[in-house]
Amino acid sequence: MKAMKIALAAATAAIAAIASVGVGAGAASAQEVSVSYNVGIFSDYVFRGVSQTQNDPALQGGIDVSYGQFYVGTWASNVDFGGTNPDAEIDLYGGFKPTVGDTSFDFGVLYYGYVKDKNGAPGANSYMELKAAAAHPVGKATIGAAFYYSPEYSGNSGYATYYELNAAIPLADKLTLSGAVGSQKYEKIGTYATWNVGATYALTDKLAVDLRYADTDAHSWGKIYDSRVFASLKATF
Repeated sequence: MKAMKIALAAATAAIAAIASVGVGAGAASAQEVSVSYNVGIFSDYVFRGVSQTQNDPALQGGIDVSYGQFYVGTWASNVDFGGTNPDAEIDLYGGFKPTVGDTSFDFGVLYYGYVKDKNGAPGANSYMELKAAAAHPVGKATIGAAFYYSPEYSGNSGYATYYELNAAIPLADKLTLSGAVGSQKYEKIGTYATWNVGATYALTDKLAVDLRYADTDAHSWGKIYDSRVFASLKATF
């Protein structure tokens, strides 16, 4: 609950700051506030190589608000962890995206909240993460790195860290190849590696389809850690 209050307070403060800047700076500056929406259908909700829906499809959507280098947003998806665990995930996040030269950075806080949490106990699965990421162009490609830290991860797993290296390169006007390798560590459970590679094709300037392969080295942890191929259709407005 403490993590939830911190995340909610951060998101509320960021929204208030954006609103304050927009109102105080007049009509011209208010136009700099950007709002975008996204909705997608996924054959499987895969997070860091692990299925969040027991290999079943997911419907996802979100709203993002930005002003200059600051942003806040919310995002939701159905989930299935088995048993009496939650059936929906609702995330809140906010952060700051500065640019230094050709390198863009992203410093943020994320709260992963779950509806009908485990056995009805709030906080059993919900948790907070801090994020630091960077991306840099190399020719036509973009390479990036990200680090996430949670002081108390889901299911009383203790602290958790996640490191990732990622890259994307356009193969054609509407086709982009991308992939990532990462390492997820849970203080009380252990560490596993994950990787994915796939291609995204832009059907229109607002609609894209993605086909991706993901795997982990933790197949012994359960079938949700097995290798998988999944597809998605996502619209952004």
